[in-house]
Amino acid sequence: MTSGTITADAAGTWDIGGLTVGRIGFGAMRLTGSAAFHLGTPSDRGRSIAVLRRAIELGVNHIDTAAFYFSALRSANELINSALSPYPDDLLIATKVGPFRDYSGEWGTSARPEDLRGHVEENLRQLGRDHLDLVYLRRMRQESIAEHFGALAELREAGLIRHLGISDVGPRHLAEAQAIAPVVSVQNRYGLGHQAPETEELLRVCGEQGVAFVPFYAIAGDAGPQGATTAHDEAVLAVARAHGTSPAAVRLAWTLARGPHVLAIPGTGDPDHLAENVAAGALRLTTEELKHLNAAHPGTGGTPKN
Repeated sequence: MTSGTITADAAGTWDIGGLTVGRIGFGAMRLTGSAAFHLGTPSDRGRSIAVLRRAIELGVNHIDTAAFYFSALRSANELINSALSPYPDDLLIATKVGPFRDYSGEWGTSARPEDLRGHVEENLRQLGRDHLDLVYLRRMRQESIAEHFGALAELREAGLIRHLGISDVGPRHLAEAQAIAPVVSVQNRYGLGHQAPETEELLRVCGEQGVAFVPFYAIAGDAGPQGATTAHDEAVLAVARAHGTSPAAVRLAWTLARGPHVLAIPGTGDPDHLAENVAAGALRLTTEELKHLNAAHPGTGGTPKN
């Protein structure tokens, strides 16, 4: 299988707010440097722009970004604007609000409800748009998200936002948000080996309700913002050898197998890795392989949902 010949439609599609998107999307966090945020060295701007344009050529029509994705020299939103504007009609750009980084890159106090309009307008300015397709409220440890989500719902009514999502949440937060406004997508940390019973329950609830579930760090694992994990156990390596593919592709295929409502947003600043990630959408793991992977990673998985 030649990864460069496989496009995003191999993974299938899902409907988010009336827009059909491929189940393999693209996360913009890795565009800005060798590691996320201020943890690495800034990226080559031309290469990052080339990666974005190649993603569109490969059929990707779902990009996940945020105004707080920036390094010393690079802003993910600015790169997206420069590379892709005027934007394709079928492209969904999702962004997140709530967290805040100051001019030096350090994390500051997360947004209060009255601050969220400024966060939304900053994303609008950087992306060069008059509305945002999808905005996630990233929960910052607060017990209730009602006040913050209500502020975003008002911006949706004002036409600045088309659709709303929530991130880093549990099932109770989904119910709380849905009592205020429709939720089309949920974004949590999730992947093979990441034990989070509440997120497993949330994944199930989203599937029952037709809400998209968009995991982040599906490839990165415990490495998180530092980059893709290299700590692949023998179960993952064995499946990769059997398919003649990479361990990262196996992790993505496992993630997509959790249900048709599960979307992947792997990020990279490398054009070769981009092609490999998109090609992972064509990888179909057998029921036995999925059982073997789940057994090797207790606390994750369970009965495949495909």
